[in-house]
Amino acid sequence: MKKNIILILLIIGSNLFAIEPPASKATGIFLAFGVGPRLPISSFANSTDLGYGLNIEVSYTDNEYLPVFLFASAGFEQYPGAQSFYQETDYSNFSTTAIPINIGARYYFSPLLEQIVLLIPIVEISASYTLLKELHEFKTESNRNNFEDESGKFGISAGAGLSMFMMEIMAAYHYLNDNQYVSVDLKVRIPLFINF
Repeated sequence: MKKNIILILLIIGSNLFAIEPPASKATGIFLAFGVGPRLPISSFANSTDLGYGLNIEVSYTDNEYLPVFLFASAGFEQYPGAQSFYQETDYSNFSTTAIPINIGARYYFSPLLEQIVLLIPIVEISASYTLLKELHEFKTESNRNNFEDESGKFGISAGAGLSMFMMEIMAAYHYLNDNQYVSVDLKVRIPLFINF
């Protein structure tokens, strides 16, 4: 069921960008790759340490939407267990793997700098579905069985950053019930299709 939801979200996201634009409309489709740290907060930080994440994103805009870009992204995130968590519990290993799918919008403000380098402030908001997989391994003396737990959660995220358009740095807060975190991504953006 969870894998079907991810597949449906990917199909919806790809169909957002599959519409053939009219000849009079200026359009752009862009591909971005991002990587950066993930900082668990709230109750999620009680059991996990600083993680990392990778993502790929497709964004779309045209002259009617500018300076708003619509985007869909998919990622992979890994969070190791916290050492303090191991010391206070029967766990010998605990890790969380997340596969987030996001659909949202990004707004580009007027440039702060235009002379030497183009520097544009940006904000974004998105809805997400995340497939979470937790590995639970226990100390031998605990007499507990190891297991994996899989769940899917809906959430939202909001972020802000700076763009040089081909490169961006973006910090975002992600809310999932019991799995809140802050991400910082360095993104490289390349145009896939531009029509004037």
